[in-house]
Amino acid sequence: MSENWSDRRLELRLGNPGHGGFVVARHEGRVVFVRHGLPGERVIALVTEDRGGSYCRADAVEILDASPERVTPVCPVSGPGGAGCCDFSHASLHVQRDMKAQVVSEQLARLARLQWEVDVEELPGTGDGTGWRTRVRLAVDPDGRPGYHRHRSSGIVTDLACPQIESSAYDGVREHDWKPGSEVQIVLDGAGERHVVEIAPPKVSRTGRTSPGRRGAMARRAASGAPRAERVVVGSGRPVERVRDREWALAATGFWQAHRGAAETYSAVVSEWAGMSGGDTAWDLYGGVGVFAAALAHGAGPAGHVDSVESSRQAVSDGKAALSDLPQVRFHADRVERAISGLASPPRVVVLDPPRAGAGREVIEAVAAAGAERVVHVGCDPASFARDIGLYLAQGYHVDELRAFDAFPLTHHVECIALLAR
Repeated sequence: MSENWSDRRLELRLGNPGHGGFVVARHEGRVVFVRHGLPGERVIALVTEDRGGSYCRADAVEILDASPERVTPVCPVSGPGGAGCCDFSHASLHVQRDMKAQVVSEQLARLARLQWEVDVEELPGTGDGTGWRTRVRLAVDPDGRPGYHRHRSSGIVTDLACPQIESSAYDGVREHDWKPGSEVQIVLDGAGERHVVEIAPPKVSRTGRTSPGRRGAMARRAASGAPRAERVVVGSGRPVERVRDREWALAATGFWQAHRGAAETYSAVVSEWAGMSGGDTAWDLYGGVGVFAAALAHGAGPAGHVDSVESSRQAVSDGKAALSDLPQVRFHADRVERAISGLASPPRVVVLDPPRAGAGREVIEAVAAAGAERVVHVGCDPASFARDIGLYLAQGYHVDELRAFDAFPLTHHVECIALLAR
């Protein structure tokens, strides 16, 4: 077993970016995943986590040879030991995108055996990489102070200075009396209104409170995902968002794309790639409030049919209200795995926008078995996206188009959309 390097300072030459917001280095036969560095730099890195084995994690705490693309960090709270929000805050925007493109290409080659030259595109409304976010969720510490989680930690940084969202989002938030353990959702909606909602602390079982191991962690995750009471503090708690000429009113704690330019851009890509004709049938899986369903319905026309599946009943209710003038759209409040066998078949087009873990084998094999000619797949994690692409290839699909978008500037996150056909 290797020596534990925790808190050790290492002089390292940094290599290529890796999936997860770090740059890869090697030292004495081990891999070191270094945050806050850039490829080619020579740094002093402080080891922050070492669980043994072939790798450990570290923060670049001193830059000995800086990259010419290094900039003064834009986010004042995300450096070594700080919040986990802006892990690429120290890099120019074009280098951030180059690093993301390398990661997506590497994941596609490794997990899908697909060679693809990726270009990460800027979304409208990005500007200098700050103020692009429309919603943020803060944690509340034991003293009732809201803030951001530290990287890979339950600790909370309470200096509300992350520049991803306009500073006006935080007006009055520091001074409010929040319940310890709760969360605070802030939304700046498309109508220019601000909404602030307190989400009650999760009701953790005895196992979750007292078990330090895997069972306790599973119980805490289950409690966090369960329905929780909400209290509207500012605004109506019903943000209004718009894509093209259609308007949605939805729950402040419900899902909407974080980047102000994302929903419109993705909807346009889906509409173009779906290539719907009058009378076509389509599936919109993990459909949320129906943004993609609306685009598909427009192409299918009154004689077409669109099935939209979403597990959140609130999102389905909001989607039905927004698309009430489109009778060709039918919403299903269910898990995709359960609902898929009851959808109208065969679909000519299937659109999927799964959560970060991806769609997985069961869903992709069901899509293929249903006979879909074209699949538009959206993914917000390069690894799960690449795994899903590999599953499509195994079902006889090929990739016709692939685009990546810098939907989360200052961070390592990236959104990918692929068109698959067979």
